[in-house]
Amino acid sequence: MRTATGALGVAGALAWVAPAPAAHVGALCDMLGIVRRIDLGSNAVGLTFDDGPHRDGTPAVLAALDAAGAQATFFVVGEQIRREPQIVREIAAAGHRLAVHGDRHRALTAVPPTRLRADLDRCAELIGELTSQVPDRYRPPYGIFSPAGLLESRSRGWTPLLWSVWGRDWRASATPDSIARLVTRSLHAGDVVLLHDADHYSSPGSWRRTADALPRILDALADRGLRAVAV
Repeated sequence: MRTATGALGVAGALAWVAPAPAAHVGALCDMLGIVRRIDLGSNAVGLTFDDGPHRDGTPAVLAALDAAGAQATFFVVGEQIRREPQIVREIAAAGHRLAVHGDRHRALTAVPPTRLRADLDRCAELIGELTSQVPDRYRPPYGIFSPAGLLESRSRGWTPLLWSVWGRDWRASATPDSIARLVTRSLHAGDVVLLHDADHYSSPGSWRRTADALPRILDALADRGLRAVAV
């Protein structure tokens, strides 16, 4: 019995930490039921930002969105919310959507189940305390779900949401031109765009390049008859 119990325990642990490799790849997302594209209407593109709030980056992004009359979803990190709670209020006050990126920015494969539950609870509770929103979208750090992490998000009724288009704006080599080009080169209604309004976990100053690229992206959407919306 001890041997069987031990084997079950090991199997459970392996199920928790086993990765969903490259889960932002379309075929794998389809197999796992992870959302990459959303039908938001015939001319709508989902615009999302990860890793904030950021003292400088988030306000710069909010200003660009406001100038274009665009909406977005911000996947926020609890440890950054505690540093900049007022910016989270500003995101909500501007009509944007808040979603869970975790309390700490750690790969799910390194987080055991009880700690992940507490991590998600803390982030969601912070959003609720600062705004009237009840988050129901979840994107894990690095875009990698563990199988058990995926089950945990679904048990809460949250949509596991990744992306279909990204600007790779976290890289040191990124430029406003490269970011805008990557996002707009094959953009279609229903795509979900990933950008970052913060550089807490990426190349220092990367948010500046994203903020500079954003008006170009939004202008390109308008030229194609598309609009940026929250997902």
